[in-house]
Amino acid sequence: MEAPVPTSRTWAPMAADRGILPLALDRVCFIANNKLLIDHVSLELGPGVITMLLGPNGAGKSLFLRLCHGLVPPASGAIRWLGPEATQAARHQAMVFQRPVMLRRSVRANLDFALRARNYGRARRRRAVEEMLERADLAALAERSARVLSGGEQQRLALARAWIMRPQVLFLDEPTANLDPAATRRVEDIVGAIHDSGAKIVMTTHDLGQARRLGQDVIFLHQGRVIERAPADRFFEAPQTPQASAYIEGRIP
Repeated sequence: MEAPVPTSRTWAPMAADRGILPLALDRVCFIANNKLLIDHVSLELGPGVITMLLGPNGAGKSLFLRLCHGLVPPASGAIRWLGPEATQAARHQAMVFQRPVMLRRSVRANLDFALRARNYGRARRRRAVEEMLERADLAALAERSARVLSGGEQQRLALARAWIMRPQVLFLDEPTANLDPAATRRVEDIVGAIHDSGAKIVMTTHDLGQARRLGQDVIFLHQGRVIERAPADRFFEAPQTPQASAYIEGRIP
């Protein structure tokens, strides 16, 4: 049996009392091709719990993450980091996509590149990379080209590449889509370890079992609107809207 991913607090990000959170969305809209895809969303994301973003296909989940991460601007409304270090928000957040981009170099070099971009010294980079290879169960693959890894291995590398930067907030867009159960479990272990290290996780998934296992806070999107938000146990046991009930029961995809 594989050893669990370590969860040492040595990888904790900046303390919450001087970090970038909370993140506030105020009547945020996004329009593409004259279609309203995100419809006046207002909410706040604070530190601590893993937030699962759920909803049927086309609900706007991936777009929501991209707006929060700053990859696309809203058509109207405001998205603001409200913590004491809000001006450094771009430096203290990361996003991992369903199909992550792998640099044309080894696993080790992919991790090292992330730190070189932040001007880390060679000795510090070497120590951090070696530790992260162990944490993400990638040590045996360290010299292999990242682009020939399996889907699950690439996703673990993408998570490790984000984690090595010690983000305060990590956005995850269906990180286990199309992975087999074993690969999914290994990715979930890393996600849990990143959360245990102190990072805020905001994650989309279509896997309701996964949402139950990892989630503590659920935001339910439908047709671009947030129509329900609740603690995960309450959301799954007693959804408050017909749309959420239908989604949980599998009556809408």
